[in-house]
This record gives sequence, C-alpha cells and structure tokens, in this order.
Amino acid sequence: MKKRLVYLDYAATTPVDPRVIAAMEPYWGKFVGNTMSLHSQGMRASAAVEKVREIIARSIGAETEEIVFTGNATESNNLALKGVAEANPLKKKILISSIEHDCVVESAKWLAGKGYEIKEIPVNRDGLIDFEWLGRELTEEVLLVSVIHGNNEVGTIQDIGRIGSLCRAKGVLFHTDASQSFGKVLIDVKEMEIDLLTASSHKIYGPKGVAILYIRNGVAINPILHGGGHEGGVRSSTVNVPAIVGMGKAVEVCQNIRISEGQNIRKLRDKLIKGILDKVEDCWLNGDAKNRLPNNVNISFARVEGEGLLLELDVRGIEVSTGSACSSRSLEPSHVLLAMGLTAPEAHGSIRFSLGRWTTEAEINYVLRVVPEVVAKLRKMSPFKK
Repeated sequence: MKKRLVYLDYAATTPVDPRVIAAMEPYWGKFVGNTMSLHSQGMRASAAVEKVREIIARSIGAETEEIVFTGNATESNNLALKGVAEANPLKKKILISSIEHDCVVESAKWLAGKGYEIKEIPVNRDGLIDFEWLGRELTEEVLLVSVIHGNNEVGTIQDIGRIGSLCRAKGVLFHTDASQSFGKVLIDVKEMEIDLLTASSHKIYGPKGVAILYIRNGVAINPILHGGGHEGGVRSSTVNVPAIVGMGKAVEVCQNIRISEGQNIRKLRDKLIKGILDKVEDCWLNGDAKNRLPNNVNISFARVEGEGLLLELDVRGIEVSTGSACSSRSLEPSHVLLAMGLTAPEAHGSIRFSLGRWTTEAEINYVLRVVPEVVAKLRKMSPFKK
C-alpha cells in the first residue's frame, strides 16, 4: 500500500510549478548560447535574461539595472554584507537582527573577524524587533542594518518600511532578506526605502540555482566573485539561463495569483493552528499571530522532542521541519527561538509546518488527526512529566 504523502515543508523548498517547467524547456532542451557572446544564440540568451530582469524589477518597484542574478539566497546575503563592507571601509559597525538566517549570521561573524563591530537587534517573544533599541544604536557610524523580512522559522513579518525610513534618515544602508516573503507579501523597495534585498527562486515554485540581489542605484558594493564581469561587474559567472527564465515565470505566476492564493493558504494555516492548539494540551504558537507569513505555522510542544515528532510524522507521510532546513541536522536548539525567549527544551520541542500552493483541506484534516495521536504517544514515553 502506498504511503500517504503530505508535504508541509514549503518554507524549505517548493516543488517547481509545471508552468515554470514549460517556460524553461526551450532553454534547457536545446542549445542556448552564453549571454556574453555576440552571435545570435548569445543574443537570444541575453534577451531572455533581460526580460526576466525587467519582470522581477517591476514586481518590487525597482529599476531593471538594480537587479543582479546570483546562484542562491546565501550568495546574495553574503554579497550584500561582505560586498558593502568591502566597498565602504571607513564604517565598521553593522547591525543584524538576532533572528537572521544562518547565512547572514555567519557572514556577520566573518566580518567580525575582519575587525567589524557586529551588534544584534533584540526581538520580543513574538519575534518583532525592538525599535527602542534600534533607535538608540542607529547612528551615522553604522554602515549597514540587515533585518529579515519574513522569518524562515517562525514566520514573523517585520515592519520593513519603518526600519527603512529610520535607516535612510541616518544615512545608513538597509538590507533585508526577503527569501520567504517575496511572492507572498507585497514589496515596494522605493516606498519601503530598501537599499538591498535578497529573493530566491526555489521558494516561489521556481528552480533551484538562481536568486537575486536588488542593489539600489548609487549603493557602493564590491564583488565577492571575480571573473569576466558579468552582471554589471557585480557577480562574475556564466549566468544560468534556464533557471533565470524559470524564476521569471515563477514571479509572473505569483503576481497573478498572490492575493487569491494567499487567502486560501492563510485559511488553511489558521485552521491548522486552531486545530492543533485546541486538540493538544501544553503547546503554543511561535511568532506573531497577526504579522506572520500566510503559510507558516511554528508550534512548540512541551515534553516532546522535535526530532522525534518529525520522524513519527514522517512515518505517517507528513513531512515537516524542526526549524530552518539549512541547519536542521544540527543538534543545537534554534537560535531564533532562543532569541525570542524560549528555553532550550522548549526550542527543541518546536515543529514548523509550512503550507503551499498544493496544500489541501483534506491534508490539513489528516494532519489534525495524526498530530494529537503522535504527541500523546511521545509524551507517554517522555521522561519529562508535567
């Protein structure tokens, strides 16, 4: 008998939309030239890439030349922090939120080793940054502020426009990792006064292997990859034409159905949250209940080990995560949940359910039948009692 499969790890990666695959096919099924070549095949490839650059720029209110293609969001975030630091050596202070993705955290640590002062913006129990703290620390001496838009673990959405306005008033550059929010939440880089923004293809039903970094015109940034001068000299490397075409199509699809899809996913998300909280004792929602991504459900279960719960759910065909997919093999508790004030045991007992385009109500009903049973089973075996 075939095991039922309920995929609820869309925050880790999304299946590629069939419409995206169809758009990519002419560019991987036949020979396509290098975008730097001047012959017909090269010009065809270049035209395809430039069309996508325009599509993505328009989707966030940017100028076409402000979009730089990279290989993934990790590269974009590394380029944002390290590239800006290299290009602006006179300022040595950088502020990041305490709930950033690991690639921002590790980039900041690397810069700290080069003599930069890194300070973490604290957050409250809901994962929202402390604006009072930011107001005190945000001076003209700060080079860059980096705050994740929609958190990849708990789904909390920050007031990016307010942060951008504060930074612009002080002459401080502002970067946001929008990998989880791009395609789900309306973003306008000019209105929100964003200087640099990261977005990823494989989070929006596009292929892996391509992402973007928006760099506002006038922002000084040095490349971290050196070579033939691709992408305006900011990111040398032969561009991945099929993947870029796929990302462009994924963005178009998201734009066309963002509102209706968001409403549907949000309805299923709220049903899942209410159902679990009603059916299971001693559990709670992590992240802001209102200001959160439409597809994110992060719940901590007292007296339950998250890895054990994940494996038991997997046996029953339900695929979830214990946190960020990039660090899910680590035995350390989530730094995001710890920053929000959870204890290590509470953080270890958390599960992230992330819904997506093909999540159905029948699947949510199945999850709501299985989760209480599995939690009860694990609690009977747990050495931790009430």
